[in-house]
Amino acid sequence: MTISSMRRKTLIWLSLLPLAFALMGCDGLLPTLGGPPPNLYTLTPKNTFTKGLPQASWQLVVEEPVASGGLNVDRIALRAAPTELKYFARARWTERAPRMLQTLLVESFENSGAIIAVGRKAIGLRSDYNLKTEMREFQAEYFSPDGIPTIRVRLNAKLVQLPQRSIIASRTFEAATKAEGTDIQQVIHAFDQSLGKVLRHTVEWTLREPAR
Repeated sequence: MTISSMRRKTLIWLSLLPLAFALMGCDGLLPTLGGPPPNLYTLTPKNTFTKGLPQASWQLVVEEPVASGGLNVDRIALRAAPTELKYFARARWTERAPRMLQTLLVESFENSGAIIAVGRKAIGLRSDYNLKTEMREFQAEYFSPDGIPTIRVRLNAKLVQLPQRSIIASRTFEAATKAEGTDIQQVIHAFDQSLGKVLRHTVEWTLREPAR
């Protein structure tokens, strides 16, 4: 091999390095080439609540929930063991899970019909209270011997009064629902049930706390 041909091959190899590193850094890019796109799923807001909720004359901003890196994605999380986090193949949320939860919280407050104004921080609403939340569990757990997952949702909520920015109340809400089977549609339905319980409890608790 001549020196010129060796140089030419070296230059070609070096020119391909950026592309190789880019592909390595894109999670899931290579396996999806030539395959079908992932199925997209979303969940529903809560629209049924306990009767006799207090009518709130104050305004509320719902901030985007904080979440760990493993949950702050649009992938649908699962655990085969308590210390292991994986994701369903070919299935994703329509947006990042915390962003989706923020939207569902706002819609659930609106559906309660018990608050004068509620929205995201981004819309510039001048609020009397801010709802800060942390998504601590949001996954399917495959711990049962029958192989059917239980969907666990756990949310910590803090109600902050403005302009003092003081936390007036804090509480954690959790729900677990066993899916009817292992099909992804059954898993998503169980996600919707667990989250629905957490949404209802969060909305009702938030509306009641300032009146205590």
